[in-house]
Amino acid sequence: MRMLIVDDDLVNRKLISALVKNYGESDMAVNGKEALEFVKEAVSEKTPFDIIFLDIMMPEMNGHEALQEIRNIEKAHNIEVGEGSKVVMVTALGDSRNVLSAFSEGAEYYLVKPIKQKKFFDLMDEMGFTPITKE
Repeated sequence: MRMLIVDDDLVNRKLISALVKNYGESDMAVNGKEALEFVKEAVSEKTPFDIIFLDIMMPEMNGHEALQEIRNIEKAHNIEVGEGSKVVMVTALGDSRNVLSAFSEGAEYYLVKPIKQKKFFDLMDEMGFTPITKE
C-alpha cells in the first residue's frame, strides 16, 4: 500500500508515519503544492497513492485547495470518482463548515487532531486496510 502524508508540522508527519508504518510505504509532503507534485508523479507512473492524509491549514496551498486539485488530476487521468486515492482530512478544524467542505470536495474521511491511536486504527480498518506486519 502507498500512502502520502501531507502536513506542514513535522511532529504530525512523524506521528502519522509511525502509525502507518505497518501498512506499507509512505511519502511525506510539507504543503499542498508539494503534495500535488507527488500525486502527479504517482498517477502518471500508474502507481497512485492508496490513501492521502491531508492537513487543512498549511502554507502555500491549504488542504481544501489541494484536495480539489488532486481530484482534478485524477479526473484528467480518467480515474473515476471513488476509484482514486482515499483522502483523509487530518486537521484541528472540527467545525461543520470545514467538515462539510471536505466531503463536498471529495474527501472520504475526516479525522480531528489530536490523533488518538485507537481511532486512527479503527479508521484504517473501516477503510479496509490491514497491517502487513505486526510488532
